[in-house]
Amino acid sequence: MKLIKLAKDYLKRAEVRVRSAELAYSTKDYPDVVRYSQECVELSLKACLRSVGVEYPKAHDVSRILRATSERFPEWFKSEIDKLCEISEDLASKRAPSMYGIESIGKGPSDIFDEKDAEDALDKARYVLSISKRLVDEIAFQQ
Repeated sequence: MKLIKLAKDYLKRAEVRVRSAELAYSTKDYPDVVRYSQECVELSLKACLRSVGVEYPKAHDVSRILRATSERFPEWFKSEIDKLCEISEDLASKRAPSMYGIESIGKGPSDIFDEKDAEDALDKARYVLSISKRLVDEIAFQQ
């Protein structure tokens, strides 16, 4: 039961990140949308791992451990793992540039991320959060 409590706390925090991303989008702060969306995905996937008793690495992208432990998840969730991992990998690669830009080429975050990038990141975050909430709710109901 402790694991589900932790997982639900992570999801609560992931929901805050989505709301923060939506606020950033409304003010056209597109790099922050990407950053908050990445944080939402990270927290959501760590909630999934936690809910099935997997100790996840203290890294921003958990796709490797998600794939490696796929047998712990229900079939419907397994069918989503490739997409979830692709999203995690994509947004994790954008985490630092969304915060700091790419100094070596003299581009700040606002030079790198535009409205389309923000929309894409936010859609991905909402999708991962939805799938994650479904999993955690299902596991909590079974206990």
